Parts: sequence; structure tokens; C-alpha cells
Amino acid sequence: MSAPSIWGRAEELLMEVVGPRRLKSLPELSAEVRGKVALVTGASFGQGEATARLLASAGAVVVLAARTKERLDEVVAEIEAQGGRAHAYQVDMGDLPGVERFAAQVLADHGHVDYLIHNAGKSLRRSIYLSCERTKDMDAMVGVNFLGPMRLTMALLPSMRERRSGHIVNICTAGVQFPVAPRWGFYQACKAGFDIWLRSVAMETRADGIGLSSIYAGHLKTRMVATGWVHRMPGHTPEQAAQIIARSLVRKPRIQSPIIGRPAEVASVIFRVPVEMWLGFVNRYTGETKASLSALEAAKARQSAESA
Repeated sequence: MSAPSIWGRAEELLMEVVGPRRLKSLPELSAEVRGKVALVTGASFGQGEATARLLASAGAVVVLAARTKERLDEVVAEIEAQGGRAHAYQVDMGDLPGVERFAAQVLADHGHVDYLIHNAGKSLRRSIYLSCERTKDMDAMVGVNFLGPMRLTMALLPSMRERRSGHIVNICTAGVQFPVAPRWGFYQACKAGFDIWLRSVAMETRADGIGLSSIYAGHLKTRMVATGWVHRMPGHTPEQAAQIIARSLVRKPRIQSPIIGRPAEVASVIFRVPVEMWLGFVNRYTGETKASLSALEAAKARQSAESA
């Protein structure tokens, strides 16, 4: 592996200051997770994959879940080649009956889950007018970001309560702490909705030994980021993001967020009207992402082919 560039080191230092904080001690992580079952959704790529690899290297039994079984099998094979223990399960978090079957199978295979890491997610930046032409994408957003994780949590909670042990980590987005933004409505609403639901649940489950850590993640350098200027901003690599999740498992903080997250949350309430007016003005001079336009064109092409 090549040494990081000067810019890479400066970026890492900046993110160390901005946060959220990371756990860099593998022995400390190993002392917490060794021999325990950790379920990671969205584990085929990005921070989900990096988290699965990190937990396996620390001695956890890792359950990897995602839609792409072939990719999961590759990751599992690589983990096992390095002496780790991992198991792949194909599941679409938007398929609610499939999520419940998946949870039942995991419990049948492993008996319980010690750590549930809600990492799977679907991002979308699109104007409401284009969304009107692609309503099925909105349904997918609700399923993957809200209803699917909710069903998975509810399927696993009874066994956690029975053992009086368990910890849930929700990878949310710092975007829910910032003002509501145009074109991000569905994404922010789904993420905020699940965050609020899970925080409410945690008020009940902590008395049963089941904890919750909410991570309001800042910019992550993963393939889900399609907007060019966003990708060029400073952010965490998947491996660094995995260390943030590791800190949630070991230290069990209720909240981890960038340093600007909480002030932005307060400011978005106090200055709601002027901020929304300004964002509305900015929206007039910004366009759709290439991904949104490509998806719309592809949908039109399919409709034309089907009607021909």
C-alpha cells in the first residue's frame, strides 16, 4: 500500500478534528466483540464491507447482508482466508417479507445477534418533478431506509430482550441535523423517520440491556456519492468509517456526529424561515444530477420498448 499523500494526511487530520471520533485500537475492539455475532447490513461494498472486515479481524462472527450474493461470497472468502469467521446472506431491505425470513434464518443459524449495525441505505437527490415520473424509486427509498430496518429490528429485539443483551448501531446521516434541503426530501425524511423511531424504541429497550448508538455520518468516500463536487470534499474513507462504528460498539455512546452537527441542528430550528428561503433561491440555479437524469432516460427507454 502506498504512503498517503500530503493532502491525504491533511484530510485525515481535518476529519479527526471534525469527527465523529474513531476507535483505532484493534485489541480494544477484540476484547469487546471476540466470539460475538455482529450483523452488518449493506455489507457488500463501502463502509459496510470495511466494517465486516474490521470486526472479523477482531474475532467477531460476522453476518454480512446485502442484495448482491456473489459479491458477499467474495468478501466472506477473503475474510475466511485471513482466519476470520463470516457468513453471507442475500436480502433486499426493501422486501419486507424477505427481511423477516432473513432474520428468522439468522436466528436459526446463529441463535442470537449481539450487534445489529444498520448500514444499508439508498441515497437519492432528485427534484420533485422528476420524482413524479419515477414513483417506484420513492417506494424503494422508504423500504430500504425505513420499513426494512424497522422490520429487522423488531424481528431481532425479542431474542435480545430474552438474553438481556444487545447493541444496535444506526448509521444515519448528518443531513438530518442540517436544514431541510430541496431535492433531498425523500432521503432526509426516511433517514429522519427511522432515526426518530429507533431513538424512541431505545428508551424502552435500555431497561432490558439493549443499547443504541446513533451515528450521524458526515461525508463518506463511497460509491454511493454520485455528485462530483461532493466527492471532492474532505471525508472519511470506508476504513475510517468502520473505526467510527467500532467506537460505537466499544464505548457505546448514544450519539456520534460531526462537530458542526449539533450547532447546525439548533440553527436550523432558530433560523428555519430565512434558511429555507435562501435554499429555495439556490435551488433555482442548480440542476439535476447525472444519475437522476440517466435513471429517468433509462425508464423512458424501457417504457418505449415495452409499448413497441
